[in-house]
Amino acid sequence: MAPVTGDSRLEGAIAALIDGSLVDLATAPQDGEEATPVYPDSDAGRSILRHSTAHVMAQAVCDLWPGARLAIGPATDEGFYYDFDLPEGAHFTDDDLARIEARMREIISEDQPFVREEVSRESGPELFSNQPYKLEIIEELADGESLSVYRNDGVGSSFVDLCRGPHVRSTAALGHFKLLKVAGSYWRGDEHRQQLQRIYGTAFESDQALANHIEMLAQAEARDHRRLGTELDLFHFPSEIGGGLPVFHPKGALIRTILEDFSRSVHLGGGYQPVWTPHVTRAELYERSGHLGWYSDVMYPPLEMEGAEYRLKPMNCPMHILVYASRGRSYRDLPMRLFELGTVYRFERSGVLHGLARVRGLTQDDAHIFCTPEQLPGELEAVVAFALEVLRTFGLTDFEAELSTRPEKFIGEVADWDHATAALEAALIASGIPYRIAEGEGAFYAPKIDIHLKDAIGRRWQVSTVQVDFQLPTRFDLSYVGADNERHHPHMVHRALFGSVERFMAILIEHYAGALPVWLSPVQVMVLPVKDANQSYAGGVIEALQAVGVRTTTIPAGEPLGARIRKGKLEKIPYILVVGDDDMSQGTVGVNRSGHDKPERGVSLSALVEEVTTAVRNRCAPM
Repeated sequence: MAPVTGDSRLEGAIAALIDGSLVDLATAPQDGEEATPVYPDSDAGRSILRHSTAHVMAQAVCDLWPGARLAIGPATDEGFYYDFDLPEGAHFTDDDLARIEARMREIISEDQPFVREEVSRESGPELFSNQPYKLEIIEELADGESLSVYRNDGVGSSFVDLCRGPHVRSTAALGHFKLLKVAGSYWRGDEHRQQLQRIYGTAFESDQALANHIEMLAQAEARDHRRLGTELDLFHFPSEIGGGLPVFHPKGALIRTILEDFSRSVHLGGGYQPVWTPHVTRAELYERSGHLGWYSDVMYPPLEMEGAEYRLKPMNCPMHILVYASRGRSYRDLPMRLFELGTVYRFERSGVLHGLARVRGLTQDDAHIFCTPEQLPGELEAVVAFALEVLRTFGLTDFEAELSTRPEKFIGEVADWDHATAALEAALIASGIPYRIAEGEGAFYAPKIDIHLKDAIGRRWQVSTVQVDFQLPTRFDLSYVGADNERHHPHMVHRALFGSVERFMAILIEHYAGALPVWLSPVQVMVLPVKDANQSYAGGVIEALQAVGVRTTTIPAGEPLGARIRKGKLEKIPYILVVGDDDMSQGTVGVNRSGHDKPERGVSLSALVEEVTTAVRNRCAPM
């Protein structure tokens, strides 16, 4: 058979999909197989462009730093990276990125073909004799397993890399890229192993798409919750405590208190029952649940006390199971919906910590639903609708979802999997949000839904998760007595809506660039007297606002008014009120609203109070 490049239907494609697998255009389909084109502006196409560009970057580095040792260079959702170990202790600087980019463009201009070769595992050590990281990967392969490598041969240089592919036809298909930064990393993410140097970059199918992404990165930097957390005095990460464990300052603690109070309120109104569970437990609980075997690498080490081993809890679910199992249950008790703002601890590697978005101590708005098989479809539909209702309260509107289905290796009965998967999909259909099927990507014990949102600058964040569990009810031998007087295992649903309070705070701070909706803002109104003679009237304005629960602050007239207004704007306060002589005589205020260019003069105090309280009551998003 001819390679798929001979198929006119694939014109403009950079790869193909054959029998569910992405392949190079040079791959020949077998009899009866059909090739589906993969275009550069698709998600899969961009991934291939980025991975191919990462190879070219590695080739350029090897040309400029002979003897460089290569680790891995995958594509990511936003671009690509490659990890390097440079000879003789050399280090990349930001200035080196321009040199590397220039060499990359030379390689691209040479139209070097990406040539795939299948070689035996036994020949790998010779082919990569000077590449210890590649050799380690090869050593982990099974005896007799073949390797795929890609070669690029150009003017005065030749490059080969260990890779599954696919890649673009040649380097000439690339060119819309930018190298972004240099960072440190560890081989395989293990801080006890070799420290490497990572170069991040991104690539797209056109200069315009690249320019749009670079603009988004600039906006993302301006919205970075870590920087805003410091500027707005919300939280910090003391070195005395250790990485990934934030300390919340009064304003930040107030924001999370508002989030948690809201979560408690809507859950109680939604038929959930609150529970509270301790932060530490005997290790036997997590041995029985299986978490100790599955997640021990991210659990904090054990604490020995009175001859017993204790663990900080990494998950809330085993303790919620203990609540269910504390007494006999009947089908009349179901569904049972248990809710907790439960703090859990996971020792994430330092290299993946990222402000509040990836921490080691996190509080989940966690719930577990125990129900009969017949109740499962209705419960799942209600959970998805509830999640979207909660998220929309925060002014978030752009959602999509993934439905992860049964993997090749799984536990439980196929009929249960099919029942749960159909119920999850029906819940997504009822919700009306777009979704895709992530075939075979479910956990070995259950299918799940992941809800993603897009923020104000188009970035995708994973938030809510809804998962059906066949494993834990069996491991803990949970049961209920049915209408037939027989004992049955309940179905168990795990779900978190925020994901975690900390990460959700990070999303909101970045989505709103720190200018949170009035109801979430730690300070809602700043009142500024023009001069000392207006201070008494300003005090009356504050009293009127505080009487209806509005959070206020003031700066006396001891410094220029313009400087005080600028301070309020830098603190992202939604309403900055200025009161002068005319306001005193007329019972009015001047209003600087967040997001508005011009202030409004002569607003009646009663109208302003009504405006603020309405915005708080209705949880309005900023205009």
